[in-house]
Amino acid sequence: MLTLGVEEEYLLLDLATGTPVARAAQVRRAADLQPAMDQGEVQRELLQAQLEIATPVCHELEEVGGHLLRMRHALGRAAAQDGCLLAACASAPFTDHLPVPVTDTVRYRAMHSDAPRLTDEQLVCGMHVHLGIPDRATGIALLNGLRPWLPLLVALAANSPLSQGTDTGFASWRTLVFDRWPVSGPPPSFEGADDYDHRTGALVEDRLIPDLGQIYWHIRLSERFPTIEIRAMDVQLRPDEAVMLAGAVRALATRLLGDAAAGRPVPVIRPETLDAAVWYGARHGCSGEVFDPLHGGLRAQGDAAAALQEFTASAAGKDGRHITPVLERTLREGNGAARQLRELRRGGREGLVRMIADQTTGA
Repeated sequence: MLTLGVEEEYLLLDLATGTPVARAAQVRRAADLQPAMDQGEVQRELLQAQLEIATPVCHELEEVGGHLLRMRHALGRAAAQDGCLLAACASAPFTDHLPVPVTDTVRYRAMHSDAPRLTDEQLVCGMHVHLGIPDRATGIALLNGLRPWLPLLVALAANSPLSQGTDTGFASWRTLVFDRWPVSGPPPSFEGADDYDHRTGALVEDRLIPDLGQIYWHIRLSERFPTIEIRAMDVQLRPDEAVMLAGAVRALATRLLGDAAAGRPVPVIRPETLDAAVWYGARHGCSGEVFDPLHGGLRAQGDAAAALQEFTASAAGKDGRHITPVLERTLREGNGAARQLRELRRGGREGLVRMIADQTTGA
């Protein structure tokens, strides 16, 4: 089985209003004092109302789930000590007071100077899955093979329907916000690792982007770790949903490596089809039809999910017990986007903020 790790980004919200609060430095210091947290496990993010955590390298999905629960609980306690809430929602539902200050680092100040409006509106949070790879050639094979599955992953993971107090009309508003950066969205296919390095390096050499850290494709090779990084998914309200998606990604990758070894081709999806299908997944989530790469078109969400499960069943192995029941619950009850909108209608602003806080820490 491929090793894996998960990064999650969170928002800090005001207890009373649910609006972002610039308390990241204070909450981070409080988190470092929590017995359950190791020093430095909580990282800064672009804006001062955001924080990021990363699991260690894991071999089993149980490890992933255990680390996410441990860190969410400890970080939630640290936030409460500082008078705010930890929120695993992928966009800030309410933003009465904008902008939130940028985190005071050279890199983030430069980003704000280069694109101030984009940076100010970057109150979005993702979930990144890292899969360990033996070499960059394997990473490119996985990048090419996973590309067709991006629309379904975006749809299943959608958890950002609200922005500035309004229903955006998108299940994953985060996808649209992030796609405004110059190198974002679904990556192109590559002929190999050298092709990838040449084309990404040219973007820096031509001064179109400052460094490789601003390669924001939904899938990219990590420049820091021997991993491929899948970045297409919104951060998840519930930790077990994050585990389910991480398991599904690993099962897909395992199946794709087996297919490559057996000489079976991956589905060919035209770039314009893939772009439109990702947009469709961000727009509608998994509330109706979703794009199924095996059939090359839109299908009912249940049929597309069943096709995913059938395709990955042998590769998932014992991970299936963490994938199947949570995926079925997601289709039955709705993903984070659907649940946020439903709770807003039922419980109003106060009810929504309470639900987000409770589900973030597994309540």
